[in-house]
Amino acid sequence: MNKAGLLREPKQRKLLFSAGLSWLFDAMEVGMISFIVAALAVDWHLNAQQVGFLTAVNSIGMAVGAAVAGSFADRYGRRAVLLWTLLIFSAASGLSALATSFAVLCALRFIAGFGLGGELPVASTLVSESVPAHERGRAVVLLESFWAGGWIVSALIAYFIIPHYGWKTAFIIGALPALYALYLRRAIQDSPRYTAQQDRKLSFGERLASVWSSSHRRSTITLWILWLMVVFSYYGMFLWLPSVMVMKGFSLVKSFQYVFIMTLAQLPGYFTAAYLIEKFGRKFVLVTYLLLTAASAVWFGNAGTEAMLIAAGASLSFFNLGAWGAMYAYTPELYPTAVRSTGVGLAAAFGRIGGVMGPYLVGILIAQNVALSSIFIIFFVAIIIGALAVLFFGKETKGTNPDQVADERKGRQ
Repeated sequence: MNKAGLLREPKQRKLLFSAGLSWLFDAMEVGMISFIVAALAVDWHLNAQQVGFLTAVNSIGMAVGAAVAGSFADRYGRRAVLLWTLLIFSAASGLSALATSFAVLCALRFIAGFGLGGELPVASTLVSESVPAHERGRAVVLLESFWAGGWIVSALIAYFIIPHYGWKTAFIIGALPALYALYLRRAIQDSPRYTAQQDRKLSFGERLASVWSSSHRRSTITLWILWLMVVFSYYGMFLWLPSVMVMKGFSLVKSFQYVFIMTLAQLPGYFTAAYLIEKFGRKFVLVTYLLLTAASAVWFGNAGTEAMLIAAGASLSFFNLGAWGAMYAYTPELYPTAVRSTGVGLAAAFGRIGGVMGPYLVGILIAQNVALSSIFIIFFVAIIIGALAVLFFGKETKGTNPDQVADERKGRQ
């Protein structure tokens, strides 16, 4: 198969698009929360700490979901777990529209987060296993690009729906992916690599031991640091983006409009990363895009004018989401098939702790009247730590076969 094989193989193209749409719905749900909390804060008179807690609860659910779904996907298959996680977050989203109290809404957001967090590592593992090595990185980054599509849809819902029909309508729209699961059930199958391993399934204890064995320990520690720093900074910055714009003096509708413009910059961020990741490798893209994300965070935190805010926000979106794409492509390549989804799920779950800390920390700091420029310096430092971890401790995985490496190690033993 040549370098354009991914685009010419109908089966692979269908898988990428089918999994990509589920990824889009996932992103739409996460994106809508950032807009909904801005409207809820006005409607329910929530303070900054309550807003931070609501977004943190969502991330706690995502952490639990990533760990559980990642493990289940190695045991019961990628396809089955992908479908169930999609149904869980869709149902919880629809029920969120019926929430009559802050406590009930938090409980439903935890359940929705469980489904959301579970779906992402499983979908990326499925796509990574289903394409040739020379297209693997690009395919997963392109899968991640559907995230930008989901945020764009959520921004459109926020701009056109929430101001006129309220936040409950947005939650009802979030339940629609449940219908898509009916199509997905027939559209995708487990990867050939996973199917070939059916008779070699390991227990959870064996998979956990393998992830932390001498063969994978360095990679696991590097991934956990990377995921923690990236997720901490992303959710701390982006879930607060509409609210931050309101704090800077813009109306709710105007802030939604500006965030939509910034969100559009995510798409070229993904596409450039997809091109560069097979040309220069995973480490190059990760480190470069993370360093430029850190610089953009400082720029955004100190931006004073309207034009500067939009430009800095667009730069932040471009490089941060490009780095996310590279991270999702890189992570599955560090583990063999038998433990891959468990390894990815555990890394994502540990990272989601950052997703809890980030938004909640911003809420606390804003409540204490800490300057936004100082808050964004915290994210600058976090992103730099993630970039340095990959630079000094990460290994390049472009064109590698984790199963072959694992078999060679067993042979030497």
